Amino acid sequence: MRVGVFRLQTHQWCFLFCNVVLFHALLFGGDIVEEFLLQSSPAAYTDHAVLELRERARKLDLSDTMPNSSQIYPINTKPCLHHQDLLFLTIVLSDPNNASQRESIRSTWANQTLVQNVAVRTLFFLSPSSLETARQVVCEESVRHGDIVQCEGPLSRDHWGQVKLALRWVLLFCPQARFVVLTEDSVFLNVPALGTYLLTLRTHPEDLYLGRVIHHTSPERNYNKPHYVSFHLYPDRSFPDYCSGPAFLMSQDVVRKVYVASKNVALALPSDVLIGLCARAAGVVATHSARFSGERHVRYNPCCYNFLFSSASVDAELMIMAWKDLGKGRGRHCSMFETYYSLVMCKAMTYLNNVNFFSGNNTKQ
Repeated sequence: MRVGVFRLQTHQWCFLFCNVVLFHALLFGGDIVEEFLLQSSPAAYTDHAVLELRERARKLDLSDTMPNSSQIYPINTKPCLHHQDLLFLTIVLSDPNNASQRESIRSTWANQTLVQNVAVRTLFFLSPSSLETARQVVCEESVRHGDIVQCEGPLSRDHWGQVKLALRWVLLFCPQARFVVLTEDSVFLNVPALGTYLLTLRTHPEDLYLGRVIHHTSPERNYNKPHYVSFHLYPDRSFPDYCSGPAFLMSQDVVRKVYVASKNVALALPSDVLIGLCARAAGVVATHSARFSGERHVRYNPCCYNFLFSSASVDAELMIMAWKDLGKGRGRHCSMFETYYSLVMCKAMTYLNNVNFFSGNNTKQ
């Protein structure tokens, strides 16, 4: 005897419903908890050190260092000079040898310079070249494209120093950018989605430090492990909330505050953690957005990538495919059902990729 699906008994319907709820809780529960329950509490600006740092940031004037900037930035194309208003500037941290990856970005998402008729720009910030031939190649690339800044000097010898020099460059040469995105050359950035989101915010929001927030990470106390931090250098039990690299966003005022705070932060830690420390010192609270992937590579699906702001570890082939599918900068029209279904599939396949048995080449999907 056949039993139709609509003739199931009440307890069978309840069983199916509970399984559907459990499935979605496993997929999206973490993001929901982060988005609504684990947000950091707004800082109360009663701490004298916080107030003093914010005042120093407000009064910061780097104009007297402008004449010496050519020594720190021997290659400096200054791409912001012709823009009265810039919605956001993307700083792509790149190695001088990664020319092919930079070309992939130029031919895809960095090729978009407007979002709803508001300007956006992308800039490649390079570490020093060790060989003269490599420096010459970078110079030629800069002449062709006009989108490269290269730094020199003592600060440029480590990644944190390069990040501080990048922030300093923004304050000197691109103060008109409302927002600044810090990212790497392995990231696919959804410029239309991010720009559209930012345009829905109030005109000039302050204290915006936006990305995939990492909560309550404990310092590494084993001195045999990388990024070891002693109790003497950092006595707290956990780091402040911070936006996970390799892609996150700061408003222009946060760039200023983080730069001022960075002079007193020199731990041997990843740059995203250090920016979180600087943000806390300045009374800036990290804001979580599940649309940033953090360090995770998201399995490719057009409507999923159309919704996300970023995905990490994306190779040139996938970057070109995503750009083509998303309408070459216009964005893809996906219905609510298509977006929902795509996010479910992306989430499920991304989790499967984290299991060694299923993970193969995660960058070409």
